[in-house]
Formats: sequence, structure tokens, C-alpha cells
Amino acid sequence: MSISSEKDLEGLRKIGKIVARCLQHMHQSLEPGITTGELDTVGGEFLAAHGARSAPRLTYNFPGHTCISVNEEAAHGIPGSKVLKAGDLVNIDVSAELGGYFADTGGSAIIPPQSKLHLQICAVAKSALEKAMLEARAGARLNRIGYAIESEAQAYGFTVIENIGSHGVGRALHEEPSFIAGFYDKRDKRILRENQVITIEPFISSGAREVFENGDGWTLVTNPGVFTAQYEHTLVITRGKPLIMTLPA
Repeated sequence: MSISSEKDLEGLRKIGKIVARCLQHMHQSLEPGITTGELDTVGGEFLAAHGARSAPRLTYNFPGHTCISVNEEAAHGIPGSKVLKAGDLVNIDVSAELGGYFADTGGSAIIPPQSKLHLQICAVAKSALEKAMLEARAGARLNRIGYAIESEAQAYGFTVIENIGSHGVGRALHEEPSFIAGFYDKRDKRILRENQVITIEPFISSGAREVFENGDGWTLVTNPGVFTAQYEHTLVITRGKPLIMTLPA
């Protein structure tokens, strides 16, 4: 969508803050012994308490309130009976709707003890998001986002998952512009417009360039021993720095 009024901006800010706080709350609930299903219930109850509805459940009938992906799972993990343990790399993706507005956020966290590899992947995924957001301004080519992400990954010896991308958001969970690549695609001539609403979500990997569906209809995985970290914000494009909708404060 594109912002056309102060009401739009306030609606996005409201749901953006809710999903950001939900993600923060779920990260604080991570501990050895909790199941991904129990963690999802924590998120679902938080959303419900704030009047929000799970976007993946609402849009795609996803079997969970949130997506929880562990270790070699890169995205769209189904919450269930899996017991989390010390050392796990856990990605949580929270998207929700309130008053007709949608916001989408996500972030990886490590249950201590934290391995050097997991810490490095998370740090680079965070910095890739920061670098990409600096490129996201009105009049810029959309592919500058992917250029920034790929450059940051390569600088530290990591790869980018190429078959998952960022996207438009706002009045639905997935809107135009569809598939914003996390790598530099010189064929993409699209231009960012002022007031456009998008996500940016780098998927940084320790060696994979693709993910594969694991057979459950949802979960996207890499090969054993290959890990992925992701961080995501919902943004409104301006002529300068984008406005970040998914901040907890």
C-alpha cells in the first residue's frame, strides 16, 4: 500500500508497535525446555490481548499464531511439540492485523550458550538490515536493497538465501511490490515511491543460497549444519530515511 493520510500512518504505527512488542515478549520467554507450541501460545495471547489477529493464520490459515523456525529451519516453521534446548538458534516471525492494517516483523535469538557462528550470523543479519534500510528511499532502485544485503553478507563470508525475499505490506500481509530480492538483481528496474510500505528482511546464511520445503507444507529448511538468521522491519518510504513502523517503543 501507499500511505495517503495521517490515519494510515497511525494505523500502521499501532499494529507495528504491537507486533514488535510481541516479538520482544516471545524472545524474553525463550528458555530451554519450552516447546515451540508453548512459545507460540505466548505470542498468540499477547496479540489477542491487544486486539490484533495473526496475519498468517488470517491470510493463509497457517497452523500457528507466529512462525517459529529452529536451527536449520530458515522460515515458516510450524509451532508444535519441538522442545527448545540450550544453544538453539530460534527465528520468530510475527505479523498481525488490526483495524485493517498489517505489519510484519521478525528476529533471530540464541538460547545460551551462544556459539561463535550463531553470534556472527545474527550480527551480520542485523547489520545487513541496517545497511539495506539506508538504501530504501523514494526515487532509488528497489534492487539497491538487495545490493546492500548481499554486499554485507559477502564481506563477512556469508551467503544470502535467494528464494525468500522482502515484500509490500500494509492492507494485506503480502502486497506489491512482490518479491524484493535479498541479492543484487540487475534486471529489477523498479523504483521506490514516497509513502510506499514495504518490509526488509535479510536472510543471512552460513552457506546456503536456497531453502527447501521440508514436507509439512510450510517449513523452509537448509541442509543439516547450515544455519540462517533473519531480522525484519515494516517501513514507510520517504525522501530520506524510511519510517520504521515495527519498533517496540
